[in-house]
Amino acid sequence: MQADFAVELGKADETLEMPWAGGADGPQYYDLKRHPELLRRVEETLRFRELGDFLAAVNSNANAIETAKCDVWASTEINPEEEVFGEPCKFGSYVDILFSDEELRFSFPEHELWANRLTSLLEKTPDIAATAEFLIRRCHYHGADGTRDGFYITFYMFGYGEDEAQARQRWAIGLKLAENAIRQMLQV
Repeated sequence: MQADFAVELGKADETLEMPWAGGADGPQYYDLKRHPELLRRVEETLRFRELGDFLAAVNSNANAIETAKCDVWASTEINPEEEVFGEPCKFGSYVDILFSDEELRFSFPEHELWANRLTSLLEKTPDIAATAEFLIRRCHYHGADGTRDGFYITFYMFGYGEDEAQARQRWAIGLKLAENAIRQMLQV
């Protein structure tokens, strides 16, 4: 598996508001760390059990991280850097990850260390047609004392294959490898 991390803190780069709110009929934020029973309300987990398993593991009370948003999709649009796999289909997801410890949410060095260590662990996994990318981004945390700027990590996972089924299978393997790497890293 290929793994990498990058920093996206420019004015035009994506940011996250926490807690976030969608439209009245749209998606919404569920605090899966403190209310794991809400996992069944995350629409993507109803269609993709593998993502549900990942979210349940990452949001476990034993872990020092939690999730904020996610999505899953399939595509035949292969970027030039993805052509190395020689496959016409990809299956991907993203999960926004936050530190549970409030002070760590505002530490760029901790986010960079975490992304670097996780990338290093995933680079040691079996060679499959999958990629993992961790993007450190700016997050606006809203609380009783106002808004405070901190950070979060968007985790992208892609699997590649001859068709959607094979790409999804490789995505699922990559997601499980990432879950295991996160567990291993959090035990240190």
